[in-house]
Amino acid sequence: MSQQFLVTSRADMEERGWDQLDFVYINGDAYVDHPGFAAAVIGRVLESRGYRVGLISQPDWQRLEPFKALGRPRLAALITAGNLDSMLNEKTAAKKIRNKDSYSPGGAIGRRPERATIVYANRMREAYKDVPVIIGGIEASLRRFAHYDYWSDKVRHSILLDSKADILSYGMGERSIVEIADALAEGKSPAEMYNIRGICYVTSREPRGKNLVFCPSYEEVKRDKKLFSKAFKIQYEEQDPFYGKTVVQASENRYLVQNPPALPLTTAELDAIYELPFQRRWHPAYDAVGGVPALQEVQFSLTSHRGCFGNCHFCAIASHQGRIIQHRSHQSLLREAEKMTTLPGFKGYIHDVGGPTANFRHAACRKQETEGACRNRHCVGSEVCPNVNASHSDYLALLREIRHVKGVKKVFVRSGLRYDYLLADNPAEFIEELCRYHVSGQLKVAPEHVVKHVTDLMGKAGVQDFLRFKELFDEANRQIGKKQYLVPYFMSSHPGCTLNDAVALAEFLRDMHMQPEQVQDFIPTPGSLSTAMYYTGENPLTGKPVYVARGKEDKRMQRALMQYASPANYDLVYQALCRAGRRDLIGYGSKCLIGPRRLPEKRAAQDDGRPVKRRVKVRKKSKNR
Repeated sequence: MSQQFLVTSRADMEERGWDQLDFVYINGDAYVDHPGFAAAVIGRVLESRGYRVGLISQPDWQRLEPFKALGRPRLAALITAGNLDSMLNEKTAAKKIRNKDSYSPGGAIGRRPERATIVYANRMREAYKDVPVIIGGIEASLRRFAHYDYWSDKVRHSILLDSKADILSYGMGERSIVEIADALAEGKSPAEMYNIRGICYVTSREPRGKNLVFCPSYEEVKRDKKLFSKAFKIQYEEQDPFYGKTVVQASENRYLVQNPPALPLTTAELDAIYELPFQRRWHPAYDAVGGVPALQEVQFSLTSHRGCFGNCHFCAIASHQGRIIQHRSHQSLLREAEKMTTLPGFKGYIHDVGGPTANFRHAACRKQETEGACRNRHCVGSEVCPNVNASHSDYLALLREIRHVKGVKKVFVRSGLRYDYLLADNPAEFIEELCRYHVSGQLKVAPEHVVKHVTDLMGKAGVQDFLRFKELFDEANRQIGKKQYLVPYFMSSHPGCTLNDAVALAEFLRDMHMQPEQVQDFIPTPGSLSTAMYYTGENPLTGKPVYVARGKEDKRMQRALMQYASPANYDLVYQALCRAGRRDLIGYGSKCLIGPRRLPEKRAAQDDGRPVKRRVKVRKKSKNR
């Protein structure tokens, strides 16, 4: 197994004595050889199985030659858009071009095309017509069915149909990509590996069998939002590796088939993946431009587990990583921490120990490990299931062990902490130790909103849990004599959130003396339940209608209310309060959000919808008449 970077050039191939690669891997991100970057993980996994892998990162898609740089692959071309959906990477919630791309050298923008998976797959097909094309990664995974695309505001085909690839590997992919590679090495065609879990494929023959379910077709979900909701519900409920069925969606005269998800990795398998010989840095080719910004967040962090049973409806992690926690052993994490202390640039600080959610270290309950997650109920969210095992003893023991590694000065917890799950345990000991050893002055948490029907639609805990956690956090810091603060994250314009709900959030921020520096406007990303709500105007799981703030002005007002104290937001906040009928919050009183201003009668009336009183000039009679 190579102790170097993966092959990126012909010179690298010659150095290893290779005349042909087994796989050419097209990557929408810059190449960072770190387990936090998907292309590096899949490349290393294949390499560990004896396959020759070469990486072409961010090729110029307007020319064909860059896609031929490493020659024709013996087995297949692999395609990923990168660690983020390429549209989300490029554009904001307001559909404006972002001014920085953290996954590109020097943060430069414009290094990958829109809908990168489709573009790259078509280019590789053009370069080598008879070479199988396998797509994967977060973009392919979350767009595997017909889906609503926010940036074009329409329902699109499955990305497998648009890309014309042979196979789509969804989810984290290590297990399925090895099975695909082994099948190709045995001389099998893509059509002979349709039994592999964790893949999607397209066939012209209608699938038959007992363990499959049909959802409404592409044509139906494009035409009828009710059928879109029905399709989403079917897809959403069949994503468990233990009981999930094969899901079929027709499109014209073809059928998209999603096989059941890959089975969860064992602890030994996950340990082996994260202990592959990653260089834990960007490729030296990027040194001249200052490297790749995204590495800074994860370079000295430890991934302790995968999966999330957190139930956040605006998040697609459950659709990609699954709801069942897969954790690494203490021994593996300690070995990685020890290795980290020898790396250039390490100053004794481990920035994070966690995963999608920091304190989910084991399955939510014993049933999940053998039977899967419950189909019709969630582990946490509006309430914590009574069957949830909320013990934090293992995570606490792990943090203690890591902070005693020689060369480690401090171990921080920065990934999301689910305080509702923590409160279901006996939280005092954990919070005291968290505050004493693992907080760097501020701890980020994500209540997201404070109005119950909004947090219910988000799949988040209610505000009372946040207030209880804050009380315990503040008390723990008083006891140990530290001044440390919670930094709460809130979201505007989530489906279900009205202007009045946004005002209620602003009042909460006022009462708590909080002034968020950063606010997040809801972005309808492919694959999430919240996106389905946004598009259809209903909750697909219940069929109940959901209010959606669609207009730019409505979204801007909701966002501005979260930062009502900013002078730049005064006009929007004034307009929002008038429109919501809350002029009582304008003035000099202690409960007011903003001060008054003098406006022409016409402008003031327009702001709150009152009829404009028109002044009629009366001509005076001339004295000469």
